[in-house]
Amino acid sequence: MNAASVLSFILFTVTVAIISWYKTRKENLQTSTGLFFANRNLGFLVVGGALFFTNISAVQFIGENELVYTNNMSVMAWGLSSVFAMLLVSEFIMPVYLRSGISTTPDFLEERYDAGTKRFVSIIFLVSYIVNMLPSVLYSGAIAFNGLFHVSETFHIGYWQTIWLLVWLIGFIGCLYTVLGGLKAVAISDTVLGVAMFAGGMVLPYLGLKYLGHGSVAHGFNTLLTSHNTHLNAIGGPHDAVPFATIFTGMLLVNLYYWGTEQYIVQQALASRNLAESQKGIAVASLGKIISPLLLNIPGLIAVQLYTHLHNTAEVFPQFVSDVCPPVLTGYMAAITFGAALTTFNAGLNSTSTLFVLNLYKPLKAWQQKPVTERQLVNAGKRFELLVCFLAMIIAPFIAFAKQGLYTYLQMVSGFFSVPIFTILVVGLVHKRVPAIAAKIGLTFFILTYAASQLFIDTGLHFLHVLAILFVLTVLLMLAIGAWRPMPVPFVQQWNNVVDLQPWKYRHLYAVLLIIAMIGVFVLFSPWGLAR
Repeated sequence: MNAASVLSFILFTVTVAIISWYKTRKENLQTSTGLFFANRNLGFLVVGGALFFTNISAVQFIGENELVYTNNMSVMAWGLSSVFAMLLVSEFIMPVYLRSGISTTPDFLEERYDAGTKRFVSIIFLVSYIVNMLPSVLYSGAIAFNGLFHVSETFHIGYWQTIWLLVWLIGFIGCLYTVLGGLKAVAISDTVLGVAMFAGGMVLPYLGLKYLGHGSVAHGFNTLLTSHNTHLNAIGGPHDAVPFATIFTGMLLVNLYYWGTEQYIVQQALASRNLAESQKGIAVASLGKIISPLLLNIPGLIAVQLYTHLHNTAEVFPQFVSDVCPPVLTGYMAAITFGAALTTFNAGLNSTSTLFVLNLYKPLKAWQQKPVTERQLVNAGKRFELLVCFLAMIIAPFIAFAKQGLYTYLQMVSGFFSVPIFTILVVGLVHKRVPAIAAKIGLTFFILTYAASQLFIDTGLHFLHVLAILFVLTVLLMLAIGAWRPMPVPFVQQWNNVVDLQPWKYRHLYAVLLIIAMIGVFVLFSPWGLAR
């Protein structure tokens, strides 16, 4: 453990914390709106930074570089194709949410269906965060931290014990950060870290190529293009980590769910001061997704040339950073990775608390006819965050036993919760007479059949194709129920907007430019580009 690396890490991490504290010191966190939505006053740069860096966690640093190292650049499709989904959400879904004045995505499902559907979906969200998202973030952060600072070697403790120690350290700091700072602190730190990540993304590939070329970037780049060039291909075949065809089936659905329904993501956009700021923020985050392969994929690509065999391929990114960077920059990259784990964990915690307090705790008190104050809501939310944090820290180390790699594990398990929720949202938006019972039956059918396909029956299909097939079947099932027992009165959305709904004037122009850039990156890493 190098002293300069540690000092650099501490300096940058403390700097981010101080900036977040300074920017949020006057925020009123004693109301649920202040704690959960930053008083709905975020500008587009903060919204964009929060969306981007809440999405980019240590899971991506570790998982995507691991899949590039073991397979090829096809994993890049997850982040790059999400640009199209983000633009669709910006144009069609975000105006609906802001027009309704909702606080959580299940709020809209309550308006469209009924309170029972809202509770059902809220519980699905909470289970997803507790057993999948939050533990994965903690585990990947622990792997990165150990790989960058060699904690297990320095303190002469076993790898398993080290992962437990680091998981609990990250979890404790993240929980403290969220409880004390609320969403505004998370959003500010996301923005600062997003700028830092962009800088790191420019420097790290340069240093990697220089290291590969023994001091010559040009020689390193030539080696990258002429050796193991099959790894340069982002157009995945049927047996690759991400077959290219899945971009147009299950991956599109997962991305639309993630950017348009996932509470801890949508909550960042719902905190914007108006629709235009929200749409500009989504455009900023989309630009970040186009640039992100520099940090999330290129290190794994260069690592293919550097390491013929790694005992634990999940450590390819921290091993790469540790080898190619000087100690000060190693500490800087460690701070970005640590911040990525922390901010995603913080956003997830804040959203679990939001869902619990507003969708379960508050309605329960109303049903019991017990008055509840804002202070009681805030206190209940903070207590629930502590509970969720504790459960996530217990579950996280056991992800080490996942056989398919961290990133594939995360995406496969998220299928249990993601596309089913998106399915009932889509049907509710396009069909005005499908009843609430159809949403409940659809959710149950989708979750049970997907579980059977992944746990008991070998379909021979990629899980993303399975999700797409089940999406179609569930839509048909819900429409059939709607034809059999339609709502007597068609759904009409109520206008309850709390922010200005004037859309961003230049959104279509920037959407076209972003889509062209997205296609250009795919072509670059294809048999028509670098992977010839």
